[in-house]
Amino acid sequence: MFNIKPLNKISPSGLSRFDGAKYTYGDDIENPDAIMVRSAKMHDMAFEDGLLAIGRAGAGVNNIPLDRCSESGIVVFNTPGANANAVKELVIAGMLICSRRVIPAIEWEKTLKGNGAEVAKMVEKGKSAFTGPELMGKTLGVIGLGAIGIGVANTAKSLGMEVYGYDPYLSVDAAWHLSRSIKHSSNLDEIFANCDYITVHVPLTDETRDMISAKTIAGMKDGVRILNFARGDLVNTADIIAALSTGKVAAYVTDFANDELLDVEGVIAIPHLGASTPEAEDNCASMAAGELIDYLENGNIVNSVNMPAVSCHRTEGARICVIHKNNPGMINKLSALFSSKNINIENMLNKSKKDYAYTLIDVAEKEIDESIVDGIKNVEGTIRVRVIK
Repeated sequence: MFNIKPLNKISPSGLSRFDGAKYTYGDDIENPDAIMVRSAKMHDMAFEDGLLAIGRAGAGVNNIPLDRCSESGIVVFNTPGANANAVKELVIAGMLICSRRVIPAIEWEKTLKGNGAEVAKMVEKGKSAFTGPELMGKTLGVIGLGAIGIGVANTAKSLGMEVYGYDPYLSVDAAWHLSRSIKHSSNLDEIFANCDYITVHVPLTDETRDMISAKTIAGMKDGVRILNFARGDLVNTADIIAALSTGKVAAYVTDFANDELLDVEGVIAIPHLGASTPEAEDNCASMAAGELIDYLENGNIVNSVNMPAVSCHRTEGARICVIHKNNPGMINKLSALFSSKNINIENMLNKSKKDYAYTLIDVAEKEIDESIVDGIKNVEGTIRVRVIK
């Protein structure tokens, strides 16, 4: 029996995937085998030794202490693409409302309340103050071509925009979904120099923090409109405020408001609604649950942010799952242990990701002697050993 602890309200579409004969779940669970989380902050949480995995029902994992999880052999999963359509739609909406000045126009019209039959005339007289450009024929730069970025790029192209895309890590699989008419930029300077709209869709790392700053804004077109539905710290707050005050940036649309941005003219601050659709919540929860189930029951790792992707079909015997440091000679040492016990390895799969590696070992025997497990634990670099029968 596996114990699952949700830290946030998780869609029933996800929780219903856990077979009641194999799983128990609830926020009162102690010593969970796995945790499901959306936005709850986990950096100050103490993790029990039995915690095997964390399933993030969403893409960003800033709320999870990845280094500590890796050191403890806790696999962290996310759900890339599950909320992509929801975010894509809001990005397109953001482009429209910042172009056509929809929000200030609505707020102005509310002030006409009480003027009776004169309202229609006042609207016609005052509406010119809210004129804004159409998207058709304008140029959009998409930084980051994952599921969301590709969706935005393709949709913008269908609206008649010229689209530049930048992603030095674009996967072959992702490229298949990208319209051929998207111009692939080899550097960010090309995006900055040519685009009327720029939208960022990259993870927050030390390298991407403040990627939109005074220095990069200086290389952009005058009156550029910037959208950030990825992570707040990708854009330097002080620098974007300064650029808005001079008119260098015409509008900044973000799903990650902070206190400094809330009353700044030209800022459209959305209260983190990117994935706030019932469809996205269902998709994320279902995908995260599926990833946890496959790992807990089969040892397979798919869509982990801190461990390599390792997945293969189960044999009828036992499966030994080993999380270890990416040290030279580990495979030889593991193989020697099984050989010393006259146990034949039917299947072995090993992959690494930076400092960590994961090895799946399938054997014909359904029972594994504890001396094998103890032997693996004693190999230098081993972090966690698990036997699935």
